[in-house]
Amino acid sequence: MSNQAVSQGRTTIAPDVLVTIARLTALSVPGVRSLAKIPGGVNRFFKRGINDGVRIIVENNTVYTDLYVILSKDVNVRDVSRSLQNLVSRAISEMVGMEVGKVNIHIEDIDFTAE
Repeated sequence: MSNQAVSQGRTTIAPDVLVTIARLTALSVPGVRSLAKIPGGVNRFFKRGINDGVRIIVENNTVYTDLYVILSKDVNVRDVSRSLQNLVSRAISEMVGMEVGKVNIHIEDIDFTAE
């Protein structure tokens, strides 16, 4: 047997998988009521995750994420945003092994309805 490494093939990750990971992780963060539709013009129709409140862009095997969220009332916006950034970044890097460039949080609304 040779000591040379044998190529085992290649793994590709569909962008929808990244959207699902980011969406489910974001919804699990305390203080996040729901995800909002992504605002914007014509360009929004060409991005994946538009109805999920998640925009994912992959450049050079680095994932850039934008999350559009609606928060519950009486939460610390800064704390929830940092939790979102940390947890989504960790979920993507641990589950698919890709580097995360940025996780941008867009607070679209605060839900003041009774829980």
